[in-house]
Amino acid sequence: MSAVNIPMPREQLERVVRQIVRQRVAAGPQAGGADGPAYTPNLVVNISARHMHLSPADLATLFGPQAELTVFRWLYQPGEFASEQTVTIIGPRRRMIENVRILGPARGASQLEISASDAVALGIDAQVRPSGNIEGTPGCLVLGPTGAVDLRQGVIRAERHVHMTPADAQFYGFKDRQYVKLRVQGDCAATFDRVLCRVDPRFLLEVHLDTDEGNACNLVSATGVELLA
Repeated sequence: MSAVNIPMPREQLERVVRQIVRQRVAAGPQAGGADGPAYTPNLVVNISARHMHLSPADLATLFGPQAELTVFRWLYQPGEFASEQTVTIIGPRRRMIENVRILGPARGASQLEISASDAVALGIDAQVRPSGNIEGTPGCLVLGPTGAVDLRQGVIRAERHVHMTPADAQFYGFKDRQYVKLRVQGDCAATFDRVLCRVDPRFLLEVHLDTDEGNACNLVSATGVELLA
């Protein structure tokens, strides 16, 4: 096994239920939308700090044959969590970053997501890629408590993106894989271009920025956020 089978926490379950209720109420009695109130999405923007996804095989190498990812903190998206397990990343010329957290559940291929600052610190020319698009990207050495993995590819700077349901996409007039803009209001107001839309009924409406991007707009003190075509 690659992850502990822990039920969705109450807070995360409530988010999903609220999302479903808002969409159904907005659709009206006949689900046609004319008799119901306007659907208003709940836009959330979060910083996605450096992290790693592991395949089951790499998890076994790094943490032992019977290793399972254990929940440290549940994330905003349903079923996803930051695990208690961490690794050390080593780049060229022995540059390293310790305590890089693993996100669960396990995936088909291992992938390290870092910021531009992290890439400089590691000495890795990390490309901006959508998550999962790792063909031809640089690799790194990954150290765990029971072994090491020489990752041949998979180090990326994750392309900023927004998770949304089909109802959210309909509200904004967006399509899956469309690029849109994010406007952040506040003392360091900024507008980010090329925010990739990822549309799936399982998602909650959430934009992911990396650490450098979040710091640049002082996201923690933002007074408002807005998605634009």
